[in-house]
Amino acid sequence: MANNRHETLGLSDDQVLDMYKTMLLARKIDERMWLLNRAGKIPFVISCQGQEAAQVGAAFALNREKDYVAPYYRDMGIVLSFGMTTRDLMLSGFAKAEDPNSGGRQMPGHFGQKKNRIITGSSPVTTQVPHAVGVALAAKMEKKDIVSLVTLGEGSSNQGDFHEGLNFAGVHKLPVITMVENNKYAISVPIERQLACEKVSDRASSYGMPGMTVDGNDPLAVYEAVKTARERAVNGKGPTLIETVSYRLTAHSSDDDDRQYRNSEEVEAARKKDSIVTFAAYLREKEILTDALEQEILDDIAAKVNEATDYAENAAYAEPEEALKFVYES
Repeated sequence: MANNRHETLGLSDDQVLDMYKTMLLARKIDERMWLLNRAGKIPFVISCQGQEAAQVGAAFALNREKDYVAPYYRDMGIVLSFGMTTRDLMLSGFAKAEDPNSGGRQMPGHFGQKKNRIITGSSPVTTQVPHAVGVALAAKMEKKDIVSLVTLGEGSSNQGDFHEGLNFAGVHKLPVITMVENNKYAISVPIERQLACEKVSDRASSYGMPGMTVDGNDPLAVYEAVKTARERAVNGKGPTLIETVSYRLTAHSSDDDDRQYRNSEEVEAARKKDSIVTFAAYLREKEILTDALEQEILDDIAAKVNEATDYAENAAYAEPEEALKFVYES
């Protein structure tokens, strides 16, 4: 048992089981949201399926009591790890007044929750990178041993905000970790038409920071990379760029038809590497997960998702006058 990968990384059996539970919860919430969308009950879904391992592996490598995260719209695994609840996410899906992200003002996936240090995101992609760099600058100025983690898709790593944020972070050696979740498609544009270099992480040297590419289907590999990056950051050695390679198992969103740009054989091949399946297999091999325990976990998650769905569906919408609050007056 001494050769267990998770023990080598300093993770207990309970911690890796908690990682698996969080990944599975994210998947089951996401699956429920697709059903609700197709039933006409919620307007929009932008999915985390296929990227849960990278999200949860990264979040568990941080200090979830002190660090900040600036997630992008697929990051259900990260926000659950940082304290958002199933009910919070369902309230967002139904766009109800109690939605903690925006009070029902924004589309689902626009995460933000001050009490859990989840920095509010917006629809223009990659604007969260300079925000996370700003948090890291404040941490350095105030001499706090905290880091910020910012995530984005590989397509939006071509935006100006990515360059400006990472360049500033590199120059000032700021405690920020940038994690690019490479899921192979920027909506319909495949990776080979997005990058002239081989990997997103190749860009790191331009910003004076280390870059690495890891298997985004392996939560332990991502955990190790982010843990190393965090140690560098809090020791004053500056930022890191991490690329996690996985695959988007669903269409880009509930408004997208991915049959127009990729074939079903490609998707099915990717499903064989699905982290929900492969990480469960690892836990079974290490005798951490049994059939009985798995069923207990599934039953508990089903109860949470059902309760959250019922609560959110019956919750009140915001009053029309609420649209006039928190806006600028000319």
